[in-house]
Amino acid sequence: MSYSAKIGPSILSSDLACLGSECVRMMECGADYLHLDVMDGHFVPNITFGHPMVECLRNCVGPDPFFDMHMMVSRPEQWVKPMAAAGANQYTFHLETTTNAGNLIKEIRESGMKVGLAIKPGTTVEELAPWAGQIDMALVMTVEPGFGGQKFMEDMMPKVSWLRSQFPSLDIEVDGGVGPSTIHKCAEAGANMIVSGSAVVSSDDPRSVITMLRTAVSEAMQKRSLDR
Repeated sequence: MSYSAKIGPSILSSDLACLGSECVRMMECGADYLHLDVMDGHFVPNITFGHPMVECLRNCVGPDPFFDMHMMVSRPEQWVKPMAAAGANQYTFHLETTTNAGNLIKEIRESGMKVGLAIKPGTTVEELAPWAGQIDMALVMTVEPGFGGQKFMEDMMPKVSWLRSQFPSLDIEVDGGVGPSTIHKCAEAGANMIVSGSAVVSSDDPRSVITMLRTAVSEAMQKRSLDR
């Protein structure tokens, strides 16, 4: 088993006027990585931030924090080089946005970043499967991308279970409505990278929430290895 439990706070849920210090705070509270949502107003209705902001955050937090870029943009190939130059570590694009995923995967790798591939709730996991051997992480969206605060879609869990059974060592991320009340379903299905927004960021005690989420995933992983 080559994957591990990792918790990535979604920084879009934090006070955007204090983004740098919020990133530092999340890392100090035990986050394994930071999940940065980039939205272009085309692929999703909202607009967030781009590579200049990522570069500022990298300068603020230093070289160590791992930046997982969730690229909710209609032309992901356009931003690969700028994001790499800005200090992004992983470039997660949506399968729905490209007709040439193989080429994009190659481009991301050549720019020195890890590759994540995301699917919206309406996209089948079988459509992602042909690329699973070429990526570092699969992201199964558990809400419709573009807005925070939506209700967790439990009916996405079979996608996670299927991916885990077919690709046992793949990093599998879930994003949307994930917190203490929904983590066990994600962990049991086989997710190991957990994006959590307001449940962590808006908590009075982010450290204990992060620890609780990580423990749930670790225990489910342990159980899975014993069951095999």
